[in-house]
Amino acid sequence: MSVIQNPILNSDFPDPDIIRVGHTYYMASTTMHFMPGCDILRSFDLTHWEPYGHVYHTLGHTDAYMLDDDQDLYGQGMWAPSLRWHNGRFHVLFSANDTHTTHLFTAEDARGPWRHHIVQGFYHDPSLLFDDGRVFIVHGNTALRLTEMEVDLSGPKAGGLDRVLVQDLPNQDLGYEGSHLQRHDGRYYLFTCHFARGHRKTEDCFIADSLDGEFRGRCILDDDLGYHDQGVAQGGMVDTPDGQWYAFMFQDRGALGRTPVLMPMHFDTDGMPVLGVNGRVPAYVESAPSAEPHHHYAPLNGNDDFRYTPDSRGTIHLAPYWQFNHTPHDETWSVTARPGAFRITTSRVSATMLRATNTLTQRTTGPRCAAEVTIDASGLMEGDIAGLCAFQGCYAYAAITRRQGSWHAIMAERNALHPDNTAERHYDEIPVEVESLPLPSPQVTFRLEIDYTDMRDTARFLVRTDAGWIPIGHPHRLWFKLDHFTGCRFALFTQATQHVGGHADFMRFRYHDASDMGA
Repeated sequence: MSVIQNPILNSDFPDPDIIRVGHTYYMASTTMHFMPGCDILRSFDLTHWEPYGHVYHTLGHTDAYMLDDDQDLYGQGMWAPSLRWHNGRFHVLFSANDTHTTHLFTAEDARGPWRHHIVQGFYHDPSLLFDDGRVFIVHGNTALRLTEMEVDLSGPKAGGLDRVLVQDLPNQDLGYEGSHLQRHDGRYYLFTCHFARGHRKTEDCFIADSLDGEFRGRCILDDDLGYHDQGVAQGGMVDTPDGQWYAFMFQDRGALGRTPVLMPMHFDTDGMPVLGVNGRVPAYVESAPSAEPHHHYAPLNGNDDFRYTPDSRGTIHLAPYWQFNHTPHDETWSVTARPGAFRITTSRVSATMLRATNTLTQRTTGPRCAAEVTIDASGLMEGDIAGLCAFQGCYAYAAITRRQGSWHAIMAERNALHPDNTAERHYDEIPVEVESLPLPSPQVTFRLEIDYTDMRDTARFLVRTDAGWIPIGHPHRLWFKLDHFTGCRFALFTQATQHVGGHADFMRFRYHDASDMGA
């Protein structure tokens, strides 16, 4: 066994749902507008995790998915997946808030391939329960409703059980949501996140002896890990092969995003879950016994020299830690046009990098992290911008641009007008250029360093010169806001401001976590 510090993943993996199949654990997590979407992670001890696959390549090719006609998916897309194993198949169920549709994916292997089905109806934050030949979904906000489904999950069962299990008090900051319904030892357990007015997020649990009986419960967790009153909530429970129990939830950690938290749990004499240590989330948690103690876990972040070989169908599969900002325009990105480079060719003129297509992203990690990338901008057209971005609603970037035939390194930022208001979505319309430096050639290397320590949430940029690294611009304050609803990411982008058809080549991407950043 090993001891891991909470959060067990210091990165943006929100709305985790964890199951065990045999001696292996699987986690599904929200990916919003990023493609490919719905991350599946794998573990053998509940604390060390590796990427195992994505459930889908894309959910659509509408204008919003393709960033066309001034539409986008920011803050939308897939939310809160429910992951289950039943009758030899994995099931992932979630709602898409942009289209108000419910998606079901099934597979024999969590790596895929996954089969896609549309479920009739819309179910907010659904939790799937297979129960003695019947199928149910718990869903909703404030009022948590149980809906019996057809056994093939095509839609609600005619004449099936349909009732409200729990109704929150009125006028709460955020009513009950993020439900997880599970069965254990003859009882039904309904875990739900709660956000009472004037108080941090907490976790409640309600239990009943039958699905048509009364659900009774209370708050089972009110703790912030000593971190800025950010409550730990929204999750469920999972057991180990030898009968130990753990609870999993997540914690908001500012601009970093929402981070998975794990804690031991047991049941009191009434069957109610008792979480953590003396009702608190432990700062450190022991891993569960592993059937694969010497397994080498693949990294959740990583370097890339962009040397890929197409599969038998001619498809390129990027490393699993990469995701596009939206559905990619496959004809305008390439890793084969110039081996050893990720090339983005512009296909539209856009006012901001948020509208640029084929932006490639990778999660950041706390408490500190950094990324470096070399850009060959010789293929850019006048006014084009290609850079390394701290990507969120109030983003900032270091980039190379072509102006009147000359090359310039610039740092620009898009500031929040009311930064401490997470719901506020107003920013500088166009990013403000802070500094510009002339460059002798169209090739440049940038470095982005992000510090999340104690919610410092600051990004700073550097450019490499013959004299070494020098800062460009000034430190930029990052803020988690509901317009994107995701943690800050590293992003590689190319934006056309005047003409389409230019391209930039991104090479030698390097990721650094806190352990190799020095003091």
